[in-house]
Amino acid sequence: MRPRAAEEHPMSRKKHSRKPTRTNLSVLAQLCNLIPKNKVAKLARQFGVHTKARTFSPWSHVVALLYAQFTHSMSLNDVCDALRHHGSKLLRARKATAPSKNALSHANRNRDGAMAECLFWETLDHLKASSPGFAGKTFKVPRGFRRAIHAVDSSTITLVAHCMDWARHRRRKAAAKLHLRLNVQSFLPTFAIVDTAADNDNKRARELCAGLQEGEIAVFDKAYVDFKHLSDLAKRGVFWVTRAKQGMKCRCPKRLIKKRDDNILRDDLIVLTGQNTKGHYPEALRRVRALVEVDGRMIEMEFITNNLEWAAASIVALYKCRWRIEVFFKEIKQTLQLCDFLGHNKNAVQWQVWTALLLYVLLRYQAFVHRWQHGFKRFFCLLRSSVWDGIPVQSLAKLYGTAEGIPSMRMAADQLFLPGFKRI
Repeated sequence: MRPRAAEEHPMSRKKHSRKPTRTNLSVLAQLCNLIPKNKVAKLARQFGVHTKARTFSPWSHVVALLYAQFTHSMSLNDVCDALRHHGSKLLRARKATAPSKNALSHANRNRDGAMAECLFWETLDHLKASSPGFAGKTFKVPRGFRRAIHAVDSSTITLVAHCMDWARHRRRKAAAKLHLRLNVQSFLPTFAIVDTAADNDNKRARELCAGLQEGEIAVFDKAYVDFKHLSDLAKRGVFWVTRAKQGMKCRCPKRLIKKRDDNILRDDLIVLTGQNTKGHYPEALRRVRALVEVDGRMIEMEFITNNLEWAAASIVALYKCRWRIEVFFKEIKQTLQLCDFLGHNKNAVQWQVWTALLLYVLLRYQAFVHRWQHGFKRFFCLLRSSVWDGIPVQSLAKLYGTAEGIPSMRMAADQLFLPGFKRI
C-alpha cells in the first residue's frame, strides 16, 4: 500500500474552520477608524471648510470618498445611493451621514484639495508612530545598503480634455500627474505632488528630493536628470543613481575594470565635457554599462552615479529597485479607482487622488498588523467583498489562514504490509 499524502494537522483544521466573529462596525468603519479622531475636524477649521460645510460634514465627505475608492464607484449617484441604503451602518463610522448628489458635488468642487493632502500625511505619520515596524524594512534590497533607498518617478492620470481645461497639456488631451518619492524598503510614499502634466519631470526633481538626508540614496529615471540639481545632491552627501541620456558628452580619464565581468560591460570614471553640463557638474562621475534582463530579454543600459566605491553590480541592482515604484503606481491606478472621477475641477481631482493614497495606506497598515501573507490586490478584493459586513478584519485574514501563519503539516505515512498480515 502506498504511503498516504501529507494531511493537515487535526488541531489546525479545527482552528482553521471556525466561523469569523461579528462586530457592530462594518469593514469600512474599521478602516475609517484608523484615522485619528477629530483630525478631520481640526483640518477643516484650519482650511476654513466648516464655513462651507452646510449639512454635509467634512468627516462624512472623507468617508464618502473612501467608499467611492473602495467600491470602484463610477458616479455621484452610485456613491450617494449606496451610502443612503446603508445609512444605519454608515452612522456607526463616527456618525458619518450619507450625502445628496448636490452636496457631494459641491464639497468636491469647493473644498480645498490641500486639506486631503494634509490628512494623508498626518494619518501616515500617526500609523507609523502607532506601529514602528510598519515603516521598517519589510522589502528586500541589495546587500550592504543600510540607509534608506528612495525611488523617484511620476505617473500620468488621463482626464477628459473638454471638461478639464485647467489640466490641458495637448490640443485634445488633459492629464494630471502624480510625482512620487517612494521608500523602497517600506514601500510607503515619503513625498508626493499632484499637479498638471504640463511641466517636465526634471522641474519637480528639487521638490521631490528636498527632504533627503545625508547618506541616503535616490534612484530615478533619466527624465529627472538635471546636472545642476545632481551636483547639489552630491554636495549634501546624498547618493544618486540614474540612467545616462543619449548623446551625453564626456571623456573617460580612467577605466575601473579592463575586462568584461558577467553582465558588466564597462565601468568608467568620466568627466562631463558638454558646453552646459561641465559647468553644472564639474566633479567626476561613475558610468556603468551593463546587460539588464527586461521581460526575459537582455538589454544594454548605461547608468551614472556619484558614488565611486560601490561595486558595478550593486549600482545595477539599485536601479532595478526603482522598478518597484511601477508596482506602486499599478496598485494605485488599477486596484483602486483612479480612472473614473467624480468631479472635473482641480479640487475634485486632488481630493480623489489623495483619498486613493489614504485608502492604500490604511489597507497596507491593516495587512501589516494582521500579518497578511498574500498580495495587496487579494487583500483589497477580500475586504471589498465584505465592505458592509460586521466582521473584524482580523477574522477575515484568519479565515484565509494567513494571520497566524500557514497551518502546520505532518507526515503520516503508513507502513507497508502484505495481504493476510495485520498492520503493526
